Amino acid sequence: CIYKEDTDEKSIYLTFDEGYENGYTSIILDTLREKGVPAAFFVTAPYVKGNPDLIKRMAKEGHIIGNHTVNHPSLPSVKDIDTLQKELFELDRLIYGICSQKSRFLRPPKGEYSERTLAITNDLGYTNVFWSQAYVDWNDNVSAQEALSKITKNLHSGCVLLLHAVSKGNADALKDVIEYAQKEGYTFKSLTEYR
Repeated sequence: CIYKEDTDEKSIYLTFDEGYENGYTSIILDTLREKGVPAAFFVTAPYVKGNPDLIKRMAKEGHIIGNHTVNHPSLPSVKDIDTLQKELFELDRLIYGICSQKSRFLRPPKGEYSERTLAITNDLGYTNVFWSQAYVDWNDNVSAQEALSKITKNLHSGCVLLLHAVSKGNADALKDVIEYAQKEGYTFKSLTEYR
């Protein structure tokens, strides 16, 4: 699994969870394109079905589209292996049908896992992606200044940063976050570069 790269190199892996669209993803994508920064977007089935144009844009602009399951269940609570596979494979089929991109990265909903689910998902070919930095940003009640402060004060080498794209504060602060991090010597990397 991925959660924090063991390195002294000042690297950041930018990831977004996408359970539903709140109108900010296009702003985030605009900023990422302008700054030349890669990201990974972990999506659910309702998100994919409701936002095919955004999925196509993510793929076209070189971002990773990761699996966040069809229905966002706690994976350890899914006892039947066929049901677990269905949660993953149905979403992969939806994503592939829109942009011909295969998901090899999985973010377990709520970060909940067990040894069993890690083993099963690994056997199915997924790399589980967790995080080394996150904050309560999914309720869309944080300002851009608060987002900037919370994110920048906790950056560290090998940082896997989890943000939620439903937060206007995150969308509005993203350009400043990127510029701050780059000024401090950080490089934004794709999960495919994680070692």
